[in-house]
Amino acid sequence: MKVMRRNVVRNGPGSVKIVPEEADDLWVAYNLIAEGDTVVASTVRKVLREAASGGRDAERVKLRLEIKVEAIEYDKEGSALRIRGKNVLENEHVKIGAFHTLEIELHRPFVLSKVLWDSLALDVIRQASDPKASADLAVVLMQEGLANILLIGKSVTTTRSRIETSIPRKHGPSIAGYDKALNKFFDNVLQAFLKHVDFNVVRCAVIASPGFTKDQFHRHLLLEAERKQLRSVIENKSRIVLVHSTSGYKHSLREVLDDPSVMNMIKDTQAAQEVRALKDFFAMLSNDPERACYGPKHVEVAHEQMAVQTLLITDELFRNSDIPTRKKYVNLVDSVKGSGGTVHIFSSMHVSGEQLTQLTGVAAILRFPLPDLEDIEM
Repeated sequence: MKVMRRNVVRNGPGSVKIVPEEADDLWVAYNLIAEGDTVVASTVRKVLREAASGGRDAERVKLRLEIKVEAIEYDKEGSALRIRGKNVLENEHVKIGAFHTLEIELHRPFVLSKVLWDSLALDVIRQASDPKASADLAVVLMQEGLANILLIGKSVTTTRSRIETSIPRKHGPSIAGYDKALNKFFDNVLQAFLKHVDFNVVRCAVIASPGFTKDQFHRHLLLEAERKQLRSVIENKSRIVLVHSTSGYKHSLREVLDDPSVMNMIKDTQAAQEVRALKDFFAMLSNDPERACYGPKHVEVAHEQMAVQTLLITDELFRNSDIPTRKKYVNLVDSVKGSGGTVHIFSSMHVSGEQLTQLTGVAAILRFPLPDLEDIEM
């Protein structure tokens, strides 16, 4: 995300001009823009003009509108944000107070203004515009006849390709077609790999499967790279890691992110930090349950006793349209940091964020045991 202009006051009003440069940035903007903010962007609107014949012709006109946000929708597949609200900028084609939907797309600048830039919103802007934080990981999850290619970025995990091929049984009369079908499947996965995995962006590519499918595909990949002189694969083969998974389905991504060889290559990225923090929380919950808690009420009570060492919270909780609720969570984050604690804000579009959401979206590792927490109703 490129921040072109910033004119903000901490805990006060201000505006930023932003250019989203990758799909992750649109998710960041989705978390940043709240009901009541205003957004200025170029848009196209159909307007009616008087024709020479006396009738009226419809014409599409490019406009610059300022919308007071009433609703926001994130389109993961189409890489776009749709912001609906009332126009607040005088315009010859659109009356003040008229509803319009702005579509925010990649590489199109927009200006976001807020009455209050809290610490969380300022942190989001700072982290999103950090050039060191790029897409972390490409993962090929596969089993015979099925492969999913996923990209794990700063904030979003996206499925870029799904390949399904019918493979005959390895035994019996159909064995003759088995090798041919498997090679065809590997060719299709290879084409998708070359299209979606950019080693200028990702730190490493993981091939994961049950059994030997990953090894067979890896061999096929390297042989084809030599035969066709695929420089991107040849020059980066040391950054391709093989990992065991129980299936080729997306739910096996959790196993990939738990693998030490993968974690070592992405150890300083947001996705890795989330996975590690969640792993530590579950370990504490299992081994010393009085030093771990989850749920807003339990975490709140623990923090009142200055017991929170590590706070785990999802970005979903900050998207609450109820301002006091958002403010409560922002204050919790600031207060934990202020008391020397560590805060991990999880993306609900990552597999670890999905896990935390199942635990109410907020959890904590405690400095000391609080056995009485169990007596408090969630």
